Amino acid sequence: MAKKEIMLGNAAIARGAWEAGVKVSAAYPGTPSTEISENLVKYPDVYAEWSPNEKVAAEVAIGASMAGVRAMCSMKHVGLNVASDPLYSVSYIGAKGGLVFCVADDPGLYSSQNEQDTRLIGRSAHVPVLEPSDSAEAHDMTKLAFELSEKYDTPVILRTTTRIGHSQGTVELSDRVCPDDIPYERDVMKNVMMPGMAKGRHVYVEEREKKMAEDASSMAINRIEPGDDETGFITSGVAYQYVKEVFPEASVLKLGLVYPLPEKLIREFASKVKRLIIFEELEPFIETYVRSWGIECEGKELFTLQGEYSANLLRERLKSEQAKVSAKEVPNRPPILCPGCPHRSTYYVLKKLGIHASGDIGCYTLGAVAPLGVVDTTVCMGASISMLHGMEKARGAEYIKKWVAVIGDSTFMHTGINSLEDLAYNGSSATVMILDNSTTGMTGHQDHAATGRTLDGREVPAISIYRICKAMNIEHVVEVDAFDTAELERVVKEETSRDALSVIIVCAPCALLKGQKFPYKVRALPDKCKKCGMCLKPGCPAVKKKEDGTIEIDDTLCNGCGLCTQLCNFGALERYEI
Repeated sequence: MAKKEIMLGNAAIARGAWEAGVKVSAAYPGTPSTEISENLVKYPDVYAEWSPNEKVAAEVAIGASMAGVRAMCSMKHVGLNVASDPLYSVSYIGAKGGLVFCVADDPGLYSSQNEQDTRLIGRSAHVPVLEPSDSAEAHDMTKLAFELSEKYDTPVILRTTTRIGHSQGTVELSDRVCPDDIPYERDVMKNVMMPGMAKGRHVYVEEREKKMAEDASSMAINRIEPGDDETGFITSGVAYQYVKEVFPEASVLKLGLVYPLPEKLIREFASKVKRLIIFEELEPFIETYVRSWGIECEGKELFTLQGEYSANLLRERLKSEQAKVSAKEVPNRPPILCPGCPHRSTYYVLKKLGIHASGDIGCYTLGAVAPLGVVDTTVCMGASISMLHGMEKARGAEYIKKWVAVIGDSTFMHTGINSLEDLAYNGSSATVMILDNSTTGMTGHQDHAATGRTLDGREVPAISIYRICKAMNIEHVVEVDAFDTAELERVVKEETSRDALSVIIVCAPCALLKGQKFPYKVRALPDKCKKCGMCLKPGCPAVKKKEDGTIEIDDTLCNGCGLCTQLCNFGALERYEI
C-alpha cells in the first residue's frame, strides 16, 4: 500500500518536485511560497539555494534546464515581476530539462502589497499555468508540470495561493524517479534570443500554445463532474473546494490547466447546463475567455474582484438555502514590531528628529503605523533608495534633508544594491539607512548572502554590506548599534546634514533569531515613575500603562533590549541580568 502523509501544500510541492527528479532549485523567500524551498532542501540529491532575488533564481533554474536536468524556481507573485525578464524570453527558448516556475499568489493580501493574478502573466508570456486545489493536487501537478514542460518544450507555471500553500491535506507518496540527464547540444537558433532568432521562435511559441489548447480538452486535470443541470460552475484552485462544499449536487467543470484554456471542453460543459457560473478568485480570467467565445455566463457581477473567496461568499451571493456559517467576532489585532526589535529604536530616533522615511518591503515597513509613524512610502523591493533619489532630483538636495531611505539587509542584497549604485553614480546627497538585523525577517528568518549561511545550513564567507558601500566610492559609511540611541541620534543628525551621499548601517540581530540570547530583562519601579509616558512612545508591547498611570513591564514579552530604560529620565525602569 502506498504511504500517505498529511502535508502543507508547499511541502507537497517540494515532495512532488523531488519525486519528479528535480536536481536544481533556486528561490528567494517570500510568503506564501517560502516553505517550498525550506522543505525541498531536506531531500537528498537536490541542490537548493536562496538566490539574491527572483530574477537570479529564475536564471539559475533556466541554466540548469539548458544543461539537461529538471529545475525549478519558487517565488511569491510579486517576485515574478522581478523574474519576468528571463521568463518572457525563456518562453521563446523553451525547456530541455523540465523547467517549472512555482508562483504563490496572495488573495486577501495576507502578506503582500498587491493582489496581482499570475494567470495574466502566464497568458502574456505564453507560458502554460497549472493550478492545484489541495495538497494532493499540488503534489501531483508539480510532477505533471515537469512532464508537460518537456513534452511541449516550454517552461510551466505552477500557480498556488496562500490558502493552498498553507493548508494541509493527505498526499500519496511515491519514490523518486530521476530521468537521465539530457546531453547538451549547441543550438544558437533556439537558445540565443537575438532579434533574428526570436522572430522564428515567436512563431514556434504560438504553434505550441495552439497545440496545448487543443490537447487541454482531453487532459485529465480538466474534468467535468456531472450533476444537476440547472446550474453549472466553471472553477479552479481553492475556489473549487468552496463550490463542492456549498453546491455538492451542482455540475462542475474543474480546471487544472487554467492557461491555455480547453475551449472545446468548456463549450461542451456550457451546453449541458441551464445556468453557467464562473467562480474564480481575483481577475475575471476564465470569464473573459468564455464571454469572448460567445458563451453566456455569470461571474464577477455576482462576486468580487478583491480579496480571498470563501464558502460563505458563495452562500451569500447565490442565496443558498444553507445557513451561513458566521465567524465569531474577534478583536482587531494590528501588526506591530516585536519586543526587542532593533527597528523600533531606529524609528524612535527618526520620529524624535522629525525625519520622514522612504520605506521598503520587510518587517521595518511597520514603521508606517502608530505610534512610530515614520515610514511614508512603500512600493516594492529596493524602491526606497531609488525613490528618495527621485525626490531629490525633483525638488533639490535641501528638500530631502528631513528624509532618509530605510531598507533591510536582505532587501538591500535583493535589489537595493543597484538602487544605491544609482545614487553613487548620479551624484546624490541622500542618506540611506540599511537596517541590518542579520536575517530575512518577515518571511521567517531565512539566510542571505550577507549572513554567512546557505539554505542547507553551510557556513560560507558573509558578504560585507559595509564593503559593498565603500566599493561604490561612498565616502561616508557608518555602522552603529541600533540600541545605542544617543549615538544613533548623533549619527543621523550628522549624516542628514551632509551635502554628500551617506549610508548608515544600523546593526542589531532580530530578537526572534534562533539561538538569540537575552541575558537581561527590564523591571518597573513604580515609586519612581512620574507618569510622563516617554517609555510608551516607541510602542513596545512589553511596556504597559496601568490604571493609575504608572508603568509595568510584561515579563513574558520583555527581551531586555533596554530601549525603554534609555528613555526614562527618572530611573523608573531598571535593566537587570537574568
